[in-house]
Amino acid sequence: MGPFRFYQFETLMQPDLIHAIVTRQGGVSPEPWYSLNVGGNVGDESARVRENLRRACGVVGRDPHSIFDVWQVHSSRVVRANRPRSGRELIKADVLISNDPGVTLFMRFADCVPIFFYDPVHRAIGLVHSGWLGTVRGASVAAVQAMAEAFGTHPEDLCVGIGPAIGPDHYPIGPEVVERVRKAFGSSAGNHLRIHDGEVYLNLWSANRDLLEREGVKSVEVAELCTACHLEDWYSHRGEGQITGRFGAMIALDA
Repeated sequence: MGPFRFYQFETLMQPDLIHAIVTRQGGVSPEPWYSLNVGGNVGDESARVRENLRRACGVVGRDPHSIFDVWQVHSSRVVRANRPRSGRELIKADVLISNDPGVTLFMRFADCVPIFFYDPVHRAIGLVHSGWLGTVRGASVAAVQAMAEAFGTHPEDLCVGIGPAIGPDHYPIGPEVVERVRKAFGSSAGNHLRIHDGEVYLNLWSANRDLLEREGVKSVEVAELCTACHLEDWYSHRGEGQITGRFGAMIALDA
């Protein structure tokens, strides 16, 4: 159903690191999930999702049996993956960390921000799912702090990539969300909010970068790719309505 396409961060192109954000192209799912849907709870048939997952992992030479994934619930809960999930029950969480080369951290997206973490000093990785709720709850901050506690990571050593997500021109938010953002960011909230035609828009990219820099992270690469603008590559809950697929993001240490 079309060629594979995937994206990588320049700063994460390291000899001992594997990572990719896999687009929706090159899979077996029909409309409305066309085509490389890896989301198992969006109405697509499980056999097609499994095949898409196999293809997505194959893009970077990873075995799908190496995956550790979670039930993403817009939290800041951290899970350390010491081995692949291997059929065990999904844990509710949105922050994954690991230093095991046998584990591929894997998450699914359709507008929320995928955030990749790599500590080249201690050879450790992290992956975060962060929408507006995960952002105000500090999911990216939780990742930095968890890696420091688990692996001895220093924030200034981290290389972080902020991937494709709903862009600031396509993400209007209501008054309750505006209030949560103002409470979470204080005096800097205005840097991430824009008013246009009476509506307030949130910039998830700059908000998460702000959080990371507050923690002392110096290397942050932002893709600045809007999922709603580029439906040929990305699934977008806002851009396509309630029924859409999920694209995959993964990171692993190369043994």
